[in-house]
Amino acid sequence: MKAAVVRAFGEPLTIEERPDPDPGPGQVRIRVEASGLCHTDIHAAHGDWPVKPNPPFVPGHEGVGLVEKLGDGVTHLSVGQRVAVPWLGWACGRCEHCLTGWETLCERQVNTGYGCDGGYAEKMLAWADFAQPVPQGVSAVDAAPLTCAGVTTYKAIKVAGVRPAQLVAVSGVGGLGHLAVQYAKIAGAQVAAIDVTDEKLELAAELGADFVIDARKHDVGEVLKQYGGAHAAIALAVNDAAFEAVNAGLRRGGKLVMVALPAHGTVRVPIFDTVLNGTSVIGSIVGTRQDLAEVFQLHAAGRTRVIHEIRPLDSVNESIDEVLRGQVKARIVFDLGAGR
Repeated sequence: MKAAVVRAFGEPLTIEERPDPDPGPGQVRIRVEASGLCHTDIHAAHGDWPVKPNPPFVPGHEGVGLVEKLGDGVTHLSVGQRVAVPWLGWACGRCEHCLTGWETLCERQVNTGYGCDGGYAEKMLAWADFAQPVPQGVSAVDAAPLTCAGVTTYKAIKVAGVRPAQLVAVSGVGGLGHLAVQYAKIAGAQVAAIDVTDEKLELAAELGADFVIDARKHDVGEVLKQYGGAHAAIALAVNDAAFEAVNAGLRRGGKLVMVALPAHGTVRVPIFDTVLNGTSVIGSIVGTRQDLAEVFQLHAAGRTRVIHEIRPLDSVNESIDEVLRGQVKARIVFDLGAGR
């Protein structure tokens, strides 16, 4: 099989031929059809975060494909079934977090494309219990971004407790943000979309944002305050200043939900204003298997649109460069068979 491999942090990925992996007990082998490019994959390839993966490894946690082989003990999936493999590749199922609906906080979890090989390959392994069935009518190239960008922003809207008629600020309209706008609208909120490129602001308006804020030209906090302040701000822009800007635009009792992960990010939270206004700063990390099932259900029902560019896996290094330069409208999806 062909795979894109990280051999050393910060170096270009290499396209290699590798033997087909063989599933162990409780695992399945998947013939990958499509795999999305997430900024987390870039952080993994660069070794940006304190806990680092171990090269050589295959990144990618938005892999979608057809089950090709079942490991021992797998009875609930079948050969030929389309599944998605998210960031949460495995969790213990026994700890407090797993037992209370917060499996994404499991301290023993294994993350796809980080702690084990991921979806930048023609074939991959997955733990069967965490391989999410993809409903009929949801294509592989749509399912791939939903597997991380979708479930992550969907969960953030849940964590924020968004209710109808509230004002939600979405900071950063890209692979995640264009879906966050849609989930906030589904929840019944008024949406303010914030970005620094005309194309992404136009995309946000097209997808239902009630108004847009160009952070190049306007003070984001002041504009949000003119609308009464945001009940929730979903921080998706990989930029410390963007976090602080939307935090300044919260109304009393509002919530800043941190999602993006800058490599060395630190956000200054003013203590006096936070206490006086009763605002909250919350971290939100991806979503559970149930969250992903709901994301797929919404898409199958025609409630969401996925904006993506489809490219061959061989373009992985050029694609990463474009993401880092902010030149990608929404999501890049590598076609490993979806178009065949």
